[in-house]
Amino acid sequence: MGFFDRLSRLVRSNANAAVSSMEDPVKILDQSVVDMQADLVKLRQAVAMAIASQKRLRNQAEQSEAQARTWYERAELALKKGEDDLAREALTRRKTFQETATSLSSQVKGQDVQVETLKKSLVALEGKIAEARTKKDMLKARAQAAQAQQQLQNAVGTLGTNSAMAAFERMEDKVEAMEASSQAAAELAGADLESQFMALEGGNDVDDELASLRQQLAGGPEAVALPAGEAPEVKPVKVSEVDADLEELKKSIDKL
Repeated sequence: MGFFDRLSRLVRSNANAAVSSMEDPVKILDQSVVDMQADLVKLRQAVAMAIASQKRLRNQAEQSEAQARTWYERAELALKKGEDDLAREALTRRKTFQETATSLSSQVKGQDVQVETLKKSLVALEGKIAEARTKKDMLKARAQAAQAQQQLQNAVGTLGTNSAMAAFERMEDKVEAMEASSQAAAELAGADLESQFMALEGGNDVDDELASLRQQLAGGPEAVALPAGEAPEVKPVKVSEVDADLEELKKSIDKL
């Protein structure tokens, strides 16, 4: 295959592809109906011209036949008058008109066939145009629906790579992360508050014990509270009996 043949085929293929991509079905349907209507007008004109030619040929054939009859009658008249030469001339004229009438009659028959064919073509084209007009609106609606569906599919197909959608998804993830962080902070704050209160509650017990112990140390043996109930019989205690215990308690306090 030659270089120029390949180049020519490449150019034609690209041109056809470009034309196909630019075709709008809705516009093409409208234009097709317009073109068919123009063809119908031309065909009607052709039929009208064929019918006019048919009538003209028929008239000419009829006139030639009439002339042939006239010259035949003149030939008879000449023979009756004894004019043989004149009769012969009349018959010659008759033959000429007769041949013309025969030729025209043959043309009329051919014209009749042509006119009949054109009429059938005209009726067929009118039917196709009527059918095309009926289908045009339906096809246009189907084409528009198909285009809308294709645009929708293209839009859906590009959602994953669309920057706006990607930004939306990033913000959604960010909001979820912020919510999780806020929830974690709230849980930590609640736990810290609980621990603080527990510390305070525990601290009160220690402080109460410490205050009680200080009061006992400051008030001496008389400040020690006795348990509720019946008071036991108190026996006198000698100071020498508790001195050892007191000294031991002081030592333990000094070690604190």
